[in-house]
Amino acid sequence: MSDYKQLYETSAVNTGGRDGFSYLADGSYEVKISTPKGMGGTGEGQNPEQLFALGYGACFHGALEVVKGQHKVTNASQVLNTVRLFKKPEAADFKLEVEIQVGIQDLDREATQKLADEAHAVCPYSKAVAGNIEVFVKAVDYDASQEK
Repeated sequence: MSDYKQLYETSAVNTGGRDGFSYLADGSYEVKISTPKGMGGTGEGQNPEQLFALGYGACFHGALEVVKGQHKVTNASQVLNTVRLFKKPEAADFKLEVEIQVGIQDLDREATQKLADEAHAVCPYSKAVAGNIEVFVKAVDYDASQEK
């Protein structure tokens, strides 16, 4: 890491695991954590996979914006992250898979895929999970109905 300059640091605390509570150490954010109903939990709070999808999506989109800027592309873009949790039957062995769908307004899928692949190569989350989580990056049509 000696070639890198630290830009930011944050810390989070969890109590109770998947049926507990998580918060940022600086007190700026807190969330109830619960196991999804589909996994036998209450589903009353958020789960780690949802939070990972949010974080990875925001980080990936940030990397995409940097790459778009390098290519002088100013079109609006959107990123949809789907995180899947798998378990081996009869074993306490779990793994994640992530599908990242990228749409860039008024850009064809081939050009979008090129930019998305470049973003994947520089995204800190993508680098962190490389070799550990299967990540599929796919260009899709931009969907204006998803704008907020």
